[in-house]
Amino acid sequence: MNATDYIINAALVLLVLRQIREMRLSWQILVLPVLIVIGAAAYYLRSVPLAGNDVVLYVALGAVGATLGGLCGLATHLRRDAEDRVLARAGWIAAILWGVGARMGFAWASTHGAGPAIERFSIGHSITSVNAWVAALFRMAIAEVVVRLAVMGLRGNRLAAAAAVAPVPVSVGV
Repeated sequence: MNATDYIINAALVLLVLRQIREMRLSWQILVLPVLIVIGAAAYYLRSVPLAGNDVVLYVALGAVGATLGGLCGLATHLRRDAEDRVLARAGWIAAILWGVGARMGFAWASTHGAGPAIERFSIGHSITSVNAWVAALFRMAIAEVVVRLAVMGLRGNRLAAAAAVAPVPVSVGV
């Protein structure tokens, strides 16, 4: 990993940490991680190999990302404030479920001793190149943020709808 890699990964980690602070749930807050991942993918992706078992790797890591994203969306605390706006705060469980650390760890390990093991695994499972791993890790990240966005959006809409149909307390003066 070079300095640019560390800067991009640090930005992704800061994005996760930003979610720990409670904020109003809005489409801008939900879409920002998607845009950042798409930007990082545009920077890193050079090709998407389709030979060997590359597609199987994409599907497998995409499923892992979707699972992590769904769990992260469910682990994020949502509540209504006094004005019935939906607020969101990711706790430590949600932050841990974001796969940024795992992807950073994989990238770091691949250049700090685990490269030969990854190479043996790739050969044994017909993964064609490092580009397949890069594409698979980005598929994982994109699946994660999109599913997280969908889960939080659905939960936020359900919470807002519940506020709309909740009876308004009536005070009776005596």
